[in-house]
Formats: sequence, C-alpha cells, structure tokens
Amino acid sequence: MSSPALVFDASQDPQGDGIADEVLKSAPPAAEGHYDELRDAQGGMREPWQRFFGQIGPAGLADLDRREALLARQIHEDGVTYNVYSDPGGAARSWPLELLPMLIEPQDWRQIEAGVQQRAQLLNTVLADIYGEQSLLRDSLLPPSLVLGHPGYVRSLHGHRPTGDVYLHIVAFDLARGPDGRFWVMDQRTQAPSGLGYALENRMISSRLFPQAFRELNVQHLASGYRRLLDTLQVLAAPAAQGELPRLALLTPGPYNETYFEHAYLARYLGLPLVEGGDLTVRDECLYLKTVNGLERVHGLLRRLDDDYCDPLELRPDSALGVPGLLQAVRAGNVVMANALGTGFLESPAVQGFLPGIAQHWLGQDLLLPSLPTWWCGEAAAWESVAAELQGKVVASTFPPDAAARSMRAAFEPTLLAGDEESLLAWRVRVHRDPDNYTIRTPLAHSQSPAWSGGEFQERGVTLRVYAISDGHGGWQVLPGGMARTASAHAALPIQQGGASLDAWVLTDGAVDTFSMLPSPLRVEDLTRQQRPVSSRTAENLFWMGRYTERTENLSRLARVLFSVLGEDDEEASPPVLDALSELAYRSGLVSSKVPSLGQSVRVFERAVVEALPKAWDASSVAYNLRALSYSAGSLRDRLSPDHWRLIRDMGEQFSLRMQPGFTPLTAAEALPALDWLDVQLSAVTGAQFDRMTRDAGWRMLAVGRYVERLVAYADILRIFFERGAASHPQGFDVLLALFDSTITFRSRFQRRLELPALLDLLVMDEANPRALGCVLRRLRIELRKLPQVGGEDTIESLLSLLPPEGVGQGLAELCDPLWSAADAAAAGHPVPRLAERLGDAAASLSDRIGWHYFAHAGVRDRLLAAS
Repeated sequence: MSSPALVFDASQDPQGDGIADEVLKSAPPAAEGHYDELRDAQGGMREPWQRFFGQIGPAGLADLDRREALLARQIHEDGVTYNVYSDPGGAARSWPLELLPMLIEPQDWRQIEAGVQQRAQLLNTVLADIYGEQSLLRDSLLPPSLVLGHPGYVRSLHGHRPTGDVYLHIVAFDLARGPDGRFWVMDQRTQAPSGLGYALENRMISSRLFPQAFRELNVQHLASGYRRLLDTLQVLAAPAAQGELPRLALLTPGPYNETYFEHAYLARYLGLPLVEGGDLTVRDECLYLKTVNGLERVHGLLRRLDDDYCDPLELRPDSALGVPGLLQAVRAGNVVMANALGTGFLESPAVQGFLPGIAQHWLGQDLLLPSLPTWWCGEAAAWESVAAELQGKVVASTFPPDAAARSMRAAFEPTLLAGDEESLLAWRVRVHRDPDNYTIRTPLAHSQSPAWSGGEFQERGVTLRVYAISDGHGGWQVLPGGMARTASAHAALPIQQGGASLDAWVLTDGAVDTFSMLPSPLRVEDLTRQQRPVSSRTAENLFWMGRYTERTENLSRLARVLFSVLGEDDEEASPPVLDALSELAYRSGLVSSKVPSLGQSVRVFERAVVEALPKAWDASSVAYNLRALSYSAGSLRDRLSPDHWRLIRDMGEQFSLRMQPGFTPLTAAEALPALDWLDVQLSAVTGAQFDRMTRDAGWRMLAVGRYVERLVAYADILRIFFERGAASHPQGFDVLLALFDSTITFRSRFQRRLELPALLDLLVMDEANPRALGCVLRRLRIELRKLPQVGGEDTIESLLSLLPPEGVGQGLAELCDPLWSAADAAAAGHPVPRLAERLGDAAASLSDRIGWHYFAHAGVRDRLLAAS
C-alpha cells in the first residue's frame, strides 16, 4: 500500500561515528531505574543503533524531520486509522506510528522466541484440560472460582474438542524489558489478538523510510508468519469441507470497531472475505455466508470479535454482532473458529500468578519468560500476604470491565497504588468487599527507546506485542517482530489515550527469510474455486455506493444549473422554469419544502440552497450524500484500491472545507467553484468505478445501483419539466439539456433548433447517449442478465419483467403525437410525463426487488426447509 516515493537510496554515511556522537549528545538518557535501549551500561551507543544511524545518509539527523513528514503523509494517504469509541463524532483518527523502530538483537530474540513458544503450548494445554478433564481445578493448580466464575469461560463448550485439539491458533503476548535487561510477560491475548494488520502496515512504511538500514541490519521479514496462519486454518478446516476447498473468512464487528482498518487490511493481505455477523447464518448446524449467489458454506472463521459477542443465542443476548446458532455449528464440528470460543478467561491478569506453578507441575521447568509477581485476592492467603504492602503495587480488575459492570462489580482500569495510608485503607476495604474482583501485581519499570518528534529526540517507554501462530500439529511459529507500543511508567499506553506504535525490527545473524505471501501455483481446476465470494452486505454496500455517487452528481448538477439560472436577470426567468426547478429542489432534498419557492422569493430560495449544501447531517444535502458515499466505501475497504478509497474520503473532507463560510454567509457565486471542483472529483470517482474494478457480481451491483438512481432522477426531471410546461420555453429547453448533461451533444447534432422531437430523441430514445432513458434501460437490462440466479428461482426474469422489454416501451412518434404539445403536458394523459412516471416507479420497484432477492435473501429459509 505504501508509495514508492517513501523509498530512500542514501549511501552509507562515512561519518557514522560522528552521527552517533551527535545522537548521544541530543538524545536524553533513560530515566533512572529504566533500561536504556539506546545506550549501554558505559553510556556508549549500542551496536545496532550505531549501524542504524550510520545508514541514514549524509544529511544525518537534519533529514529526520523530512522523513517524519513523509511518514505522516503516507499514513494519511494509505488511510491508516483507528476509531475512538468515546469520540462523540465517531471520527476515525490517523494511526500514530513513531519514526524510529524498536531494535531487537538476535540473542534477545532467541530468548523471546523460545519463551513465547513455551507459553503458547502451555496455554493451549491449559485450555484442553479446562474444557476436558479439569485436573488443574481438581489439583488446585487453578482456583475453580477464578475459572468457572470468569465470563470468558463458556460452560456449553465443556467436553468439546476443536479440530486437532488446537484452541489457540494465534496468541499474543505483551512483553516489556525490565531494568535488568530481561523481558517479562505483562499480559496475554487469547480471544482475538489485535495488531497483526497494523504490524504489517508499520513494516511496509518503516522499511521504506529507512531502506538502507533495513538491509544493513539484516531485519527478519514477516510474511512467512502470515502464510503459516493461513495454512493452519486451511488444514484444520479441511475435515469440515469434506473434500472441497475450505472456505475461510475474517469476522469483524464492523466499520465502527476501533481497529476496523486492520481488519480490512488483513483480510485483503490474506485474501479472505471480510464478513460481519449479519453476513452469516447457521442452517442445519452449518455456517453459511449470504452472497449474491445464495448461501455458501464457510468452514473456518478468523475472528476479530470477542467471545461473548459471537452468539446471541447462547452467549450475550444483546449482541447484534454475532451469529445466532454459531456455537451449535462449532460443537457439531462444522466450522473452525480461530481462536476457539471460550479462551477469554486466560486474559485475566490473575491467571498469570498461577502459570509458573502449572509449568513446574506439567513441564518440570521454569517459564523462560517470567511473569510479574501476581496475587489474586480471591485466595485468602494471597490477599493476606500482600494486604499490608500495597504501596507501589498495581491493582487490576480480575474480570473484563464491561463484564464486571454487568455483574454489578466495580469496573476500573489498572491503578498504581501510590497514596497516603488513608487511600490505601480505602482500597483494602474495596478488596475486602469483593476479593475475587481484584488482582495485585508488582509494577515493572519499562525500558525506554529513542523517539524523534518535533525536531528533537525523546525517550519513551516501550512494550512489545509478540504473536505465536500454531502449525496445527503442536508446534508454534513466532512472528519475528510484532508491534511495539509506547508505555507509561507501568503499563502499555492505549492508542486511544495518546499512545503510539513502533515497528519492531528483529535483527538476525543468519539468513533473512525471503518467503513471499505468493502461494504455490494453482491448478486449472482450482481457478473456479478461487473466485472471491461477494457477500450480500458487500453487494448492498456496492449497490448503494453506486446510488450515492450518482445521487451526489445529480444534486451537484442541479445546484449548479439552478445557480446559473438565478445568476441571470430575474425578469428573464420563465415562471414555469422556476416552478420546475423549485419542485425538483424540493423532491431531491436540495432544499426544505418549507422554504418559499423561486416564484415567491428567488433570493431566499437561493440562500437556502447554499446554506444546505454543506450540512452533513441534513438528509439529502450534497454533504450528506458525500458522507453516505464515504460510509459505504469505508465498509468496502477490503475491495477498493487505496487510491479509490482516498479519492472518496478526501472528496467529502475537501468539499466541506471549500464550503466553509467566512465572516459572512456564502453566496451562490462563491459556492459555484466548490461545486465545479466536486464535479471533477466525481468524474474521477466514476472513472475508478467503471475502469478500475473487476467485473464480478459486486461490480455489477454497483453499476445497477448507478443506473437505477439515474433512471429515478432523470425520469423525475423529465416528468416535472413537462408537467410544469417548462420544456416548451427556450430557457426550460436549455435547462433540461443541462440537467441531462447533454447540451454539447444536442448542439452538435441540432445546433440551435428547439423542436420537441429532437429533444425527446436525445434524452429519451437514444441508446447511445449514456444520459438518455433508453440507454440507461439498455444498460440495466444488460447488467441484470449477468447477475447470478438465487436459490433456483428465475430471479433475473422477475427483475427484467419490471422494465420495458426493449427501448423505453414507447415509440418516439407516440411521444411526439401532434395532438399534444409540450405546452399541453400538464393536462392529464400526456404521454411524456406518463412514461416518465412509469419508468420512475419501475426503477423504485426494481431497487426493492433486488434488495429482496440479493441482500435480504427473503424466502431462502423456506426453500431450505422444503428441500429437507
């Protein structure tokens, strides 16, 4: 996704020692009691950092500001964002990535890798026991009340063994380096570990910002870890597929989730369809994806949804994000969940205190990566041993904050206890009331790594999230790198609270893994099975993206034409034309129907239109439709090119900026340049939609959406102009051509002639004019015939039956009957408005029926029940 413009080709700096001295003078040392990632014990620069700064080029530190600016630009252009739940506007914010990476030396990585593999295997074994024999509970190696009382333990899955006994397909560990230089495990993420997509994007950007250093330091690549994840899921899902190619998908909570960008990015990188709970349904204990081709089996889900949201029937009943019946499909062995449901209790900080004992009991060895000293207050002896020494400790919630709140328990963030005796006494009272809800830990002084911000060096605490990926046969591959984050004094600082991420460079003293995500060659028989399914939600978003694009274009053109007419002398404006434009503006939502019409007050009407254009929350305004277009496109991040998405996103943002008034309200003359600019941008969007997207069923839905919207809008324009008698006036004749965007074509054919037959021939009958109703209908019939049949029904014929079988269903001679004239159009029965009304109604019915067949899948369950 990153632009080649980021790549630097600076030669090695011959003054490397000089740059190192400059860095040491400029960068502050780590705070007392913290490990310094930049300096060694003697105050000199560590060897990897010497090599790094020696490769940044002859410009030296003066060039870091430029690279920092390029980094910010690339983040914006790639659309790398995260959402903040607490933001009342729900705005996505740019992903914060530090310029300088975290460097991990080979000997440190070997220690991390071995320790993470050991812990991943241990946790998977713990899960197998808890959902099986439960010997850990019987032998008191884990307290039953901690496990069985945790909302992350799913009782209905006790006795269920997932395929290959793999509960954890991917597990993440948050590590921090202590003052002694050792790495400690702070937390573990076992439900749906986040960050894999961001880690990949961080690597894409940072490796291009410092390409020489990246090569010189022998940084290990990441791709093989992602390939391992796919291979494991394919192998484990094969039994459910029963000889077919397993179909996998990535389950996301949706575009409002804080990390939706990485869900879409990861789905695209792995080649998986991105699905939401509403895209899936369970029938006969099997999981299906609702697609435009009907229901298609899904055999494996890589989920980014926490356990309790996955199935509202058996887990959290108020969840609108999950799939009813999913647990039953899991128990039947018909779908592989990565990770398995019911792993959430391992994320409790209290579990950390029991893992060393479990490792000794089962493995006969200490954990290679130590845990922080931890006391679960639900054990009376543990609480008594630490109650008198709370000063300087960290108190954390044993249970997730939202689960604690639902069970009427106190919900709180980890807190460093550093107050007077009175405040410590208050904490003791709180713990005494509900000891199970509290876990006490010893804090760790995190190591500090150099950062560049605002033209100077800073030292920031860092933590490292490392991912272990199962091979499906008891082995584990550790992703060489992961995602580093800035930290406060005793914990990782959440991105939502001002934290930032760093790329983690794992240096190797061996060969760099050059594996690529390009898979092995396909066989000819595999090609048809490799077609990416188009989910019903995706098809619906594409359909509405097409409609919103067309609608925005029509609204913008209507506003420009209206302002052009009003810019002329008021006395020259024909009353029928003003009436027609007023009704069009009311019906399209360009202006409220409460505003006096053009016939009543031209200037009031004009001001109302100008004021409504940039109101994003005013339904049917230009800004509102741009926002709706951006939302639809945002839900399709896994299908749109970065350029396409960036074009749509920036179009809405820039239009709002261009329409911002100064000290006085905008006038029509001042709004016109913004509308002209928008017209150019919409042309670029149209080009991207029709020239840079694959012609699959999803694209056909986008095209159908555009043609349906065009038919509705143009039929309405034609009907109103004929009913109001505006088409019979020279000014109305010109305005009608402008609204159909056909002025140049008409003048090139008919010069200044104003005959009705010529007008209707071009705007209604001409199948070569993309704005003519006849051409729109022809294109609709073509695209509808290429849509898939659904459920064995004659779906296509039912859709086509709503449209005229050919042309517009009426001949030009009939429309131009000498018994009628344009001036008589307001009279009942005139063929032109009657035709326009029929076609507009047909377009609306077609839209409803497409939704009925392809998006809602109405009647699918009845057909399945009948077949069974």
